[in-house]
Amino acid sequence: MPHDVSTPPLLVDVAIEAKSRADHEKLVAALLKLTAKDGALAVSVDQDSAQIILKGTNENHIESAIDALNRTSGIAVNIGALQVAFLEHPTKRAEAEYTHKKIYGPKGEFAAVKLAIEPNELGEGYQLERNIGVDALPNKYMPGIEKGLESVLACGVIAGFPVVNVRVQLIDGKYHDVDSSPLAFEIAANAAFRRALQTAESVLLEPIMKVEVVTPTPFAQSIVDDLTSRRGTAHSRVVDEDTVAIDATVPLIAMFGYANSLRVMSQGLASHTMRFDRYAAAPQPWDGPPFRPAIGMRA
Repeated sequence: MPHDVSTPPLLVDVAIEAKSRADHEKLVAALLKLTAKDGALAVSVDQDSAQIILKGTNENHIESAIDALNRTSGIAVNIGALQVAFLEHPTKRAEAEYTHKKIYGPKGEFAAVKLAIEPNELGEGYQLERNIGVDALPNKYMPGIEKGLESVLACGVIAGFPVVNVRVQLIDGKYHDVDSSPLAFEIAANAAFRRALQTAESVLLEPIMKVEVVTPTPFAQSIVDDLTSRRGTAHSRVVDEDTVAIDATVPLIAMFGYANSLRVMSQGLASHTMRFDRYAAAPQPWDGPPFRPAIGMRA
């Protein structure tokens, strides 16, 4: 998946909560100050759970931000486990329809939506095509449909990650002169989109990193073996008679804590760099760590 190198992707995040509920707003304010100083950081607050999520470009980036928070805020916090920013992507065409209908005395709620979805090429993003005329569905209901679709794009059907590279076609709709509203169409579009994604064989996409390790020759083979065990592909090349460089591509989730592991394997003599390469399909079904583990105490 192409990426603009001038804007590093936010590949990892972590849940943070104040130990005291009274400090919740102070914590949000402190994190916003950090993001104002570091444009590569981002913070969000879930509207339903009030959970605070701090997003960064890599493990070290998050660690540095948390250290800065501890130094400057004085707020006691609990920190969750580091989370990789997966994406979700449909792999085949699917159709779905949903009718939202409720009756409240003389007036009710009514909206019917039929959608077709199909995967877009990587990098083409999200597209909405309207294939019905205004006689079948007046324009005033389109903002509701768009909002319903966008809410699913932000939180997909596999594990709640953003949905990317999908084309949505609005192929039918029904309305009622009295009972229909943009809100009713928002609900119907949301439900229809989720149904379509569930039958479109959506997959998880995970960030893949380019890794380079420079190591004294005696440690090279064990480092290659370790990178391979992390679902990586590694190739070594001789720099000189005493030094080997290892080029590898490895899923980001397998690289958490790698600096410490490399230090142990090489007696502290090897070094490594790592940068984002692309997104690729993750193993299906996913058998890795849970996507949003419960917040736990951090030393």
